[in-house]
Amino acid sequence: MADARTFLVVVDDTPESRVAMRFAALRAGHVGAQVTLLHALPPTEFMAWGGVQDLIADEARAKADALLAAVADELFALSGIRPGMIVCEGEATVAVLATVAADPSIRALVLGAAVGGAPGPLVSFFAGEHAGTLPCLVMIVPGGLDDARLTELT
Repeated sequence: MADARTFLVVVDDTPESRVAMRFAALRAGHVGAQVTLLHALPPTEFMAWGGVQDLIADEARAKADALLAAVADELFALSGIRPGMIVCEGEATVAVLATVAADPSIRALVLGAAVGGAPGPLVSFFAGEHAGTLPCLVMIVPGGLDDARLTELT
C-alpha cells in the first residue's frame, strides 16, 4: 500500500528498548501506522562441535522469539496494533539498514536512549556519522520517560 506507514523499533532486553516500543505503539495508534519489531541475534561464534553450536543458536532464537512475543503482546495491549516481527542474525546496525532498505513503508526508526552513561551502539551509529544516510526519520526516545509523559508526547 503506497500510503502505509511503519515505525521500526529495535527490541532487546534493555528498559530503554521497551520505552521506545511504547512510544512507537502510542504514536502509531494516533496516526494509523503499523509497527515492526526487529531483534538482531549476535552471530554465534564458530565451534568445532557443530551440534553444540546449533543448540546454542536454537536456544538464542527461541529466546528472541519469546522476547518479541512478549513485547508484541504489550504493544497490542497499548495500541490494538499487531506488530510485524523480524529476527535476524548479525550486527544490529546491518540488520536495521537492510530492513529499512527493503521496506519503503518504514517512516521512522525508533530507538531508546539509556538513562545513564554513553548512548548505546545503535543510537551512536544512527545519530552520529550515519545520521543523514537513512531514507526515514530517526527518533531517539529518552529511556527515562514514564507512561504519562509518553502519552503526552505522542
